[in-house]
Amino acid sequence: MAGSSRSEQRIGLLNGIAAYGMWGLVPLFWPLLKPAGAGEILAHRMVWSLAFVAVALIFVRRWAWAGELLRRPRRLALVAVAAGVITVNWGVYIWAVNSGHVVEASLGYFINPLVTIAMGVLLLKERLRPVQWAAVGTGFAAVLVLTIGYGQPPWISLCLAFSFATYGLVKKKVNLGGVESLAAETAIQFLPALGYLLWLGSQGESTFTTEGLGHSALLAATGIVTAIPLVCFGASAIRVPLSTLGLLQYLAPVFQFLLGVLYFGEAMPPERWAGFGLVWLALTLLTWDALRTARRTARALREQLDRAGAGVAPVKGDAAAREQGVVASGTPAPASSVSPAGPAAPAAAHASDTSDASEQHDVGAAKP
Repeated sequence: MAGSSRSEQRIGLLNGIAAYGMWGLVPLFWPLLKPAGAGEILAHRMVWSLAFVAVALIFVRRWAWAGELLRRPRRLALVAVAAGVITVNWGVYIWAVNSGHVVEASLGYFINPLVTIAMGVLLLKERLRPVQWAAVGTGFAAVLVLTIGYGQPPWISLCLAFSFATYGLVKKKVNLGGVESLAAETAIQFLPALGYLLWLGSQGESTFTTEGLGHSALLAATGIVTAIPLVCFGASAIRVPLSTLGLLQYLAPVFQFLLGVLYFGEAMPPERWAGFGLVWLALTLLTWDALRTARRTARALREQLDRAGAGVAPVKGDAAAREQGVVASGTPAPASSVSPAGPAAPAAAHASDTSDASEQHDVGAAKP
């Protein structure tokens, strides 16, 4: 039994590495779609993603959720908001990569955990521990340093971070699985995207039929590029602890950053290194605090179980320990996250290792 559990965790870990690895390497894919512009690429991504997930849902015969969603207008409205926010996220990311701003795009997913936590405080009235406040303050200082370094606010990074964090907060209310969520959102995106592509064609500006079969195949592959990492993420989310998933999420922006500096040759003057250094310090504080809190929670729960097994009534501190045991992070793990698309332990607003894995599944649809 233990061997089977270890095997499942190994499979989950490999799937998690595959998911975040693909999200981290996706900057290599978008330039292949030139001369298509960011708007055309985005529209194709919406159209072909729906086609891909529709085939997947037909194969697994999971349609009951659609009828339930249509009968709940408020939930459907939230899906529409999520679709709008992720449209902004995807569009800005594709434009940033193809315009030579891969490093700045990676920064957006580095600071996303900090933005998620800040939004939790401002919108959900959540309380932070001192280390979390220190991390958020350090992140704010990083943005100021980068603003000085860039000569303007790093608006690409901020747009990606805030759109992804907002997406996570909305998804927390929707509570759909990853594939179902992507299907619902792309169904809303489909008609506007298809209309835009038809308009481009009528203006003679579409590249889908004018740049050869290979180019057309690459544009169609945007659906696969969107959905495959999400499938791997879902397989990982149900097999590994949130603490592990939270650490894995940093693979994506790390890979993106390295690609921007080493492969695309983007400049990194000293002030930019200083800003990134402050961001990494803030994330280190968050991760340390999250893992420390997770260990305390696990120890408190074990002690409570031991008392229950011995017939001893739980002590008052146990409930407090459980409340203290939320893992602070920043991938919108439905409140988290999530990443890129979406955000997990050092990345969810408040999620313990016993959180529903289906909530984590939602995060992946938002990733780049």
